[in-house]
Amino acid sequence: MPTRGHENAGYRRLFDRDGLTFGAGFPLTGANRSMPDLEAEIELAKHAESVGFDGLWARDVPTYWPKFGDAGQTFDTWPWLSHVAAHTDDIALGTSSVVLTLRHPIHVAKSAATVDQLSDGRLVLGVASGDRDPEYPAFGVDREERGRLFRESVEALRTVWREDFPEVEGRWGSLEGDLDVVPKPTAETIPLLPTGHARQSREWIAEHGNGWLFYHLPERTLEDYLADWREAAGQKPFAIAVQVELADDPTADPEHLHLGFRAGIEWFQEYFGRLEAMGLDHAIVGIRNDDREAALSTFADEIIEQL
Repeated sequence: MPTRGHENAGYRRLFDRDGLTFGAGFPLTGANRSMPDLEAEIELAKHAESVGFDGLWARDVPTYWPKFGDAGQTFDTWPWLSHVAAHTDDIALGTSSVVLTLRHPIHVAKSAATVDQLSDGRLVLGVASGDRDPEYPAFGVDREERGRLFRESVEALRTVWREDFPEVEGRWGSLEGDLDVVPKPTAETIPLLPTGHARQSREWIAEHGNGWLFYHLPERTLEDYLADWREAAGQKPFAIAVQVELADDPTADPEHLHLGFRAGIEWFQEYFGRLEAMGLDHAIVGIRNDDREAALSTFADEIIEQL
């Protein structure tokens, strides 16, 4: 087997250069409680790539719980990202985030490596312990075991990607030396970005993750998190997700949305400029405007190209 490097193409696309990069989060059409329009989603994905976004991020929502408020992009993460990969060229493909506690690690390892190979190494995995309480009994998982199950899954994924005929075991089962999991990814490992705290300490995430993916945070809180993260993890990347609605008035002051803001483009220029100065590495943008294509273009022209 040829020797593979440590970082795949998607990770390099997002994090290899100085400054803040941007991704767009599915569903790009905003249809997160029903099946989105497939053609519209793909056209918007292609448009986001063409105007300068560096990543496209898919949710992992195994079941729809109306009380929680969304079903992600509805389609299962792996076939959806394979479909997106077939219609895009170089943009990174991310998950935000795969719920490791509800998925068998061998299935995750095989599915993720398949998408990584089909996309020429563009996959970056946000991984999570989950936050929708009814899903745990549906999958026969004790929610109090989330932390341990998450750690076991990360260990299993790393091992089966890096080794031929590996030996690894956990509560999920055991894999012994006469079985292998193929395909292997394009690099030594697919990058893993734990999401939120994932029931782990910051030190564990710094040691075992290739970066840290977090929810939207107030600026003062984000500044503290980034300082602590740099102390624990050095230059490993830190990314957040933020909801964005562009006001018609480019000078409009910000209004708080759930996990983001509605504001004029001038305020967003200053806002993301401040986040870049703090050392944030990547922002996953959820565009809230009705005309998504125009908003993606404006965001790219006025923010991505200007920072």
